[in-house]
Amino acid sequence: MNLERGYRTYTSSVAPSTTRAVLWIIILNVVIFILQRVFLDRYLRVFGLVPTLFFGRAYLWQLVTYMFLHANVLHIFFNMLFLWMMGSELERYWGSAEFLKFYLITGCGAGLVNVLVQPHSSIPTIGASGAIFGIIIAFALAFPERELLLYFFIRIKAKHFAILVGALELVALLLLPNAGIARFAHLGGLLVGYVYLKYDRLVYPLKKRVLRTQARLAERAELRQEERRDQMRGEIDRILDKISREGIGSLTDREKAFLEKQGGRKG
Repeated sequence: MNLERGYRTYTSSVAPSTTRAVLWIIILNVVIFILQRVFLDRYLRVFGLVPTLFFGRAYLWQLVTYMFLHANVLHIFFNMLFLWMMGSELERYWGSAEFLKFYLITGCGAGLVNVLVQPHSSIPTIGASGAIFGIIIAFALAFPERELLLYFFIRIKAKHFAILVGALELVALLLLPNAGIARFAHLGGLLVGYVYLKYDRLVYPLKKRVLRTQARLAERAELRQEERRDQMRGEIDRILDKISREGIGSLTDREKAFLEKQGGRKG
């Protein structure tokens, strides 16, 4: 998952200072990358995200471990660059705990989208780009008017940049489906990040509609029940009038059974 292809972007303001969670994520990624270069490459099918192993052998840990493996120096460099630039701002805005939760949710969510879309693939997916794309959409939602420098000289607002990278990923997925880049994980990171941050706004109308439907159904059920009660009261009055006119011996078996049933309910 390579962010360096087409997304060399830098903030136009003073570079952000590194925050605690971002710093530790970067350190962890760098340390694991060094270990990977030494001996972990042979275990990519164990720690990378392989859909056939994830489903077939329940390698559930791969949803987390794949985020800390990278293909090469450029891969990890640009992922960590975006994490530092945008993640530091978000961590200051949200706090470390919320930022870390978001990072892990979007990274795992992106991986889950990737395996659900191509469950029969045996190719390992590695890299933090799913989480980074989640950070891109979060940055755009938190600071939509913040200007970035695309390719060092093109000014673009954060909200437009998020739309641009999403569109480029979608076009690349359609035109270059076998380019060896996990486009579904990238788009999954954008999607999961957006849904996570806009959950209340997305779900509230649906909840409101469901509650409104339930209220209508309950009201209709109450009306039907009231109609049945009115019918029973009318039938009881009719039978009692018949008894007063003709005597109890005039009742049919059905009418007697009806009175006994209603009397049992009242008792």
